[in-house]
Amino acid sequence: MTFVLLNQTIGIIGGGQLGKMMLLEAKKMGFYAVILDPTFNCPAHSLADEHIVAAFDDEVAIRKLADRVDVITYEFEHIGVQVLKDLEEKGHTIYPTPKSLEIIQNKYKQKELLKKKRIPVPDFIYVSNINDMKEAGERFGYPFILKSCTGGYDGKGNMVVNSPEDIQFAFESLGGEKEELMAEEYIHFTKEISVLACRGIDGEIAVYPVGENIHKDNILIKTMVPAQITKTLTNRGMTLANRVMKVFEGVGMFCVEMFVTEDKKLLVNEVAPRPHNSGHYSIEGCVTSQFEQHIRAITGIPLGDTALIHPTVMRNILGEEEGIGIAEVCGVKEALSIDGVSLHIYGKEKTSPKRKMGHITAVAETLEEAIEKADKAAEFVKVYPSNYK
Repeated sequence: MTFVLLNQTIGIIGGGQLGKMMLLEAKKMGFYAVILDPTFNCPAHSLADEHIVAAFDDEVAIRKLADRVDVITYEFEHIGVQVLKDLEEKGHTIYPTPKSLEIIQNKYKQKELLKKKRIPVPDFIYVSNINDMKEAGERFGYPFILKSCTGGYDGKGNMVVNSPEDIQFAFESLGGEKEELMAEEYIHFTKEISVLACRGIDGEIAVYPVGENIHKDNILIKTMVPAQITKTLTNRGMTLANRVMKVFEGVGMFCVEMFVTEDKKLLVNEVAPRPHNSGHYSIEGCVTSQFEQHIRAITGIPLGDTALIHPTVMRNILGEEEGIGIAEVCGVKEALSIDGVSLHIYGKEKTSPKRKMGHITAVAETLEEAIEKADKAAEFVKVYPSNYK
């Protein structure tokens, strides 16, 4: 008989909404949890047994966290990897591994490895100067995408280069020769999809149903599951996610974002080594949510069933455009009067335009019904600054 130590202490770098939702599942299973986050009243604060209030680049604090816990995980990938590698060398357990994090957090290195392993990706080149930008234009045509290799999210760190006249501005806007940049061909896709996948300590891999994503201004607005694609594409997407998991050999949840091209090919856009915004549907939609699965994986518990219980739609709740201030949520009663709708408010103290403040999930017998319910609920739920009139 294999014994699983449920009195393990879990350390989470980051106390935002992903950390909060990890903690909700960890506490259900009886784990003790310590978080590290610079904001005292961060979303995960009220659920943590201990909160180390420190900056994410505070190596002393990260080492303190490591000494207090049995396993470390993280809710975002933009953290210093060297201190994690040092801790791992000294015997601390960190999942996903610093090795996989180091590659994934640099988009160029990530794409290089995927290409080497014959994972289909958009064509790309490294950019170190204006001449490289001109080469990208000659190679890919216009438009093409200029990306920061590190640090970008929700469209930040990306620019579309529409013509040779845009080259200088785009290059300087993303830091020029002071930053690592890459250029990538512009994909005329028909759909954006994502597949959640999880790998256990023993190598077991569990793959979730394919989600179809709708973005606006490079921010995820809606995820619909199952994706409205053919069965053949669905199977190819899930198989491709499984292959990506084997490339990185990481432990825990990963999200593989893909493009469906006009000629029905799948190209991997990016890989995230953590639970993902597009996977929030799994809380109400699947037998095992991505957050429970992540906790299971990093603590050595067998992975759970990933089956979709019913068609599910997730809608992000973003801060309204009317300024910055203490967050106030309205429309809750109206939204929750709709059968099949669940509401998740993250508990961020302040709202600002387009900041992710929560999400709505709608389940139904058909995807069309779930879409209708989610869209209707989203019309009600709004987050404004308290001084908004």
